[in-house]
Amino acid sequence: MARRIPRWLARAPIPLYRHGFGRLLGRRLMMLEHRGRRSGLARYVVLEVVDREPGVLFLASGYGPGSQWFRNVRADPRVRVWSGPDRGVAARATVLDGDETRSRLERYRQRHRRAAAALGRMLDLRELGGTDPLPADVAQRLPLVRLALTGD
Repeated sequence: MARRIPRWLARAPIPLYRHGFGRLLGRRLMMLEHRGRRSGLARYVVLEVVDREPGVLFLASGYGPGSQWFRNVRADPRVRVWSGPDRGVAARATVLDGDETRSRLERYRQRHRRAAAALGRMLDLRELGGTDPLPADVAQRLPLVRLALTGD
């Protein structure tokens, strides 16, 4: 069973991003603004960037497909991103398929072995810390989202 980060701790970086100091947290963290499925109100979450390409960020839903932010971006993929010097940049979210998820997570664990092992322990996905191939169900247990920055 995945251990939950206390809500107060998970939300602590949000004011930093809102006031323009998110770059102090580095390139591996970012803030995502998404819309509530029912309320339509803006919601915020700080997440780790698993991988990046020019104009694209990849995020993991650490608590699986039941995470509120993940469910919200599936319902409305129009989001805004705060990452490094970028503040409130429009983006479009897409949930990755199983093969691409495995590939991206493999790259993540090769680049950030200790962080991957710690994340695997926290999320009860021990395979992230090893060298064996990732399990076939990894995309269901740790879904990834692609954020294409649109700048609209």
